[in-house]
Amino acid sequence: MASGRTWPSREGFTADVLGSLISRAVLDPWKVIPLFALAQYTTKGQAILSAHPKLLKALRQLAALALLTRLSSWLTRRTLNNGFRDSYDWNKEVIVLTGGSNGIGQRIANLLGEKDIKVAILDISPPDSLPNSIRFYQCDITSPDEIASAAQAIRSSFGRPTILINNAGVCTGKTILSSTPEQTRRMFDINALSHYALAREFLPDIVSANHGMVVTIASQAGYAVTPNMVDYSASKAAAIAFHEGLAAELVTRYSAPRVRTVLVTQGFTKTAFIKDLTPEDTWFNPLLEPESVAEGVVRQVLKGESGVVVLPGSVGWLATRLRGYPGWFQHILRCRLERLMRTE
Repeated sequence: MASGRTWPSREGFTADVLGSLISRAVLDPWKVIPLFALAQYTTKGQAILSAHPKLLKALRQLAALALLTRLSSWLTRRTLNNGFRDSYDWNKEVIVLTGGSNGIGQRIANLLGEKDIKVAILDISPPDSLPNSIRFYQCDITSPDEIASAAQAIRSSFGRPTILINNAGVCTGKTILSSTPEQTRRMFDINALSHYALAREFLPDIVSANHGMVVTIASQAGYAVTPNMVDYSASKAAAIAFHEGLAAELVTRYSAPRVRTVLVTQGFTKTAFIKDLTPEDTWFNPLLEPESVAEGVVRQVLKGESGVVVLPGSVGWLATRLRGYPGWFQHILRCRLERLMRTE
């Protein structure tokens, strides 16, 4: 799936890479707990502890942290999937992908196409080329009528879709006063309201089968707003709320606990969105390659599980917790982040 991938990552040695190495080396309970046992219950281990009395305390704390981290991860995974397992036959699944003709969406389509998974792309313009298992359906996803027409064509040629990937998005990079009402409306129509129209069309079949998945590709901007991106951030915050609410409704209203929901929140990515902006590209906040984001999406989809994909995890960890910070810190951070949205 990760064709052409370089080590440690396409973005180089970043905070995420370091975090992954630390997690695998010192926060893996299968490594830390045996080490703790060897240190405490073997003759050689006891001799080392006698020479370094603080080592046992450090190992005990590290083992507890590793165990709690793994337990929390397991509990999150089980809860998000409602305690139910489900299997996916990738020779039969049908994926609807919006905005699949370019950018991240095109990479997602190509990765799925490499595995001969059936994908129906909904977009205004066709992609340059299509793998054998992928078909293009011209569709304005802001129009319920066009969505219905495309859905009928997909069902006739591919069968009933089981997976919906809401990927299409737009961003103008304008301030509140410099944007027009039409631009603001279009932003919300594509980035948020289309999710509802698409769900109304494709979700009933998914719910009736109690099998399938809805993927919402939002943005870390949905958590952290900056100048020149207020409308975009607001629309992506709405997309995040759509994902969270849908996950709860599937269990409590539609009796479809096996239907999976995936949220993707990525940072600045090297697509046409940022061609006129000056986003930073640092060790802690790297500028992402579209292939890296696409691989993260496809990897989660192929798991057949609900989950949250945050890229990069370093900045994403801070962004998802921003609302819990003191008000003075939030305001200062938003003002400082304005430099990311300056046009050259």
